[in-house]
Amino acid sequence: MELLTGEYRNTLDEKGRILFPSRLRTEITGNVLIVTKSIDSCLWLYTPEEWKSLSEKIMGSASPFDQKARLVIRHLIAPAQEVEFDKAGRLSIPQSLREYAGLSKDCVVLGVNRFIELWDAAKYREYNEQNESALIDATSSLTDICF
Repeated sequence: MELLTGEYRNTLDEKGRILFPSRLRTEITGNVLIVTKSIDSCLWLYTPEEWKSLSEKIMGSASPFDQKARLVIRHLIAPAQEVEFDKAGRLSIPQSLREYAGLSKDCVVLGVNRFIELWDAAKYREYNEQNESALIDATSSLTDICF
């Protein structure tokens, strides 16, 4: 799998399906993605291989007796669902996950290297506006990166 990058604007239809960007689709082997809640108000989509790696790391370091670990497991692992591309290249996003992310008609699909984010367009714009100063602070700490 190549790096999944790019920002795309697509619409969610009345059945909860989104046409997946062809540029990202060509980089994904297979016909399935795993979709789950993210930490922010969006959804994360993983290839089955990436999801297996991430979920095994989380589960391998999470004790069911630790309250914080249970929170993470219940938020990220439990709601994860397999979604399959249809013949038209669309993904049908489960209703519970659409509701969590507040997905309406206009959506943003972000390739974030090894996974994909799916945002409601208005929420993504709001997120960027609210975090503009935090982004400046975060990037200023990357002084070890040189070109």
